[in-house]
Amino acid sequence: MEREIRETERPRTWIKDAFGWLFIAAATATAAWPATSFAAPVVFAAAGLTPADIQGAVDEFRSFLGDNNNVGGTFKGGRREINWDGVPDGFSAPNNLPANFFNKNSPRGVVFFTPGFGFQVSGRAGVAPIEFDNLRRNASHKFAVFSPPRLFTALGSPITEILFFVPGTAHAATSRGFGSVFTDVDRADSTKIEYFDVNGALLFSGFVPPARGDETLSFLGVAFDAGEEVFLVRITSGDVELGDRELGERERGDREREDRERGGRDLVVMDDFIYGEPQPIP
Repeated sequence: MEREIRETERPRTWIKDAFGWLFIAAATATAAWPATSFAAPVVFAAAGLTPADIQGAVDEFRSFLGDNNNVGGTFKGGRREINWDGVPDGFSAPNNLPANFFNKNSPRGVVFFTPGFGFQVSGRAGVAPIEFDNLRRNASHKFAVFSPPRLFTALGSPITEILFFVPGTAHAATSRGFGSVFTDVDRADSTKIEYFDVNGALLFSGFVPPARGDETLSFLGVAFDAGEEVFLVRITSGDVELGDRELGERERGDREREDRERGGRDLVVMDDFIYGEPQPIP
């Protein structure tokens, strides 16, 4: 259930349940915010065939951000992590994940947005098809997990945007860095992370390193240490959409053959998110 992204296509309406959070954050950020002189960001990146190939870069990024603060509460520093594996079956495939799950159900200070129509966490063996086999036939032969068993994707778009909040509240926040694990990044120019400040200025944009073959893993983490604060993160995970619910089995097969014949398509999903502790905007 995937389809090629066409540049001329109009994006779908953003998720209604999440739009209120975007309004709150935008309203908070309209307060005067001083311009900042930016230094070079600190970049952590790796790719390979196994979790061990990216583990060093992931651990260095974790260490740079500080201790893991887990769920709830507010802290002056440290980091938060989302590995998707604790998401209940009722919020996992074939069910969708609420955009504010990680600020309401499991408060870690992030809310998701997409031009598509939702988000999904992959199923658990024995409960539902694993690694998005429910969205694309044999997807589990393309994807790998960094922290088993679950993965994450936007539906109907490869774009996921992330806003930060004081965990469990509607108080907009910023972070000093963000990183993500990806699986099956085949092309050097297909998958990227963009970082924006509260004024909408682009702080940094970087492509995720690819790895040859299927069931590969990649990591990109970027942190800032000269006073820069990240207000919004935009992830582009490949250039193929997952989640065309209207397609039947035959149409899915045709779509997969079309992808192979045309080439240049990159179907990518995500695993762990790691980010600096959300700090409230005054």
